[in-house]
Amino acid sequence: MSDIAISSFIHGTTTKGASRARSWATMAGRCVRLSSRQVDTLITSLALPVMLMLLFVYLFGGAIDPGAHYVTYVAPGVLVLCAGFGAANTAVGVAQDMTTGTVDRFRSMDVSGAAMLAGHVVASVARNVIATALVLGVAVAIGFRPAPTIGGAFAAAGILLAFVVAISWLAAVFGLLAKSAEAANGFTFLLVFLPYPSSAFVKISTMPPWIQSFARHQPVTPVVESIRALALGHAAGANPWEALAWCAGIVAASLAGGSVLFARKAH
Repeated sequence: MSDIAISSFIHGTTTKGASRARSWATMAGRCVRLSSRQVDTLITSLALPVMLMLLFVYLFGGAIDPGAHYVTYVAPGVLVLCAGFGAANTAVGVAQDMTTGTVDRFRSMDVSGAAMLAGHVVASVARNVIATALVLGVAVAIGFRPAPTIGGAFAAAGILLAFVVAISWLAAVFGLLAKSAEAANGFTFLLVFLPYPSSAFVKISTMPPWIQSFARHQPVTPVVESIRALALGHAAGANPWEALAWCAGIVAASLAGGSVLFARKAH
């Protein structure tokens, strides 16, 4: 394939904005439909965060003292954990498109690489919105009582959405890196693991000193702390700005890395 053809595929050869928008919308609709047809995967991604929250609250909650009802402390962390589980499906979907010949069909239909990746990200966001609503409902049922201001509620939702978008774009890059769907699923272990060495489930001050430094300087902690403070009507300090800076950095790095990786794989 020539360099011109590769560039056309990555950046899109359509000059009209409306046609490009339709292309992106079509890819998004395709990925959402694929997600809805994978019932077993969808159920797992929705049920697992709920099961983990129940596990932490009822099995470990009695041994952990965060200074409040444990479900109040852990619910924001589980909401963030949902993003990792949803992103795993994104990585697998991208890897399948790249390794099963689907991307070759898209090339023949003048579909840009950005549109294909964005479609998977949109599907990831849709899955996470459903999972977040489910987890939040279960959390309220077992004792979580958020008390945000109107502005705080919108701010908390916005930060969580920004994190979901960021982690979904990063998962799409993992899907490009992987040589198979199975390998892509393995790459996303990092996304699922990251909330654990953070303030999502226990206070950082209770961790060994060598872990505390990492826990305080990784993206999940400011996201969780922001959602927790805003959901409970507390002062969030600089955490929201730090969380948004992390999300913006992840998206920027993912877009740049994804463009390079896609160009190499599409050659």
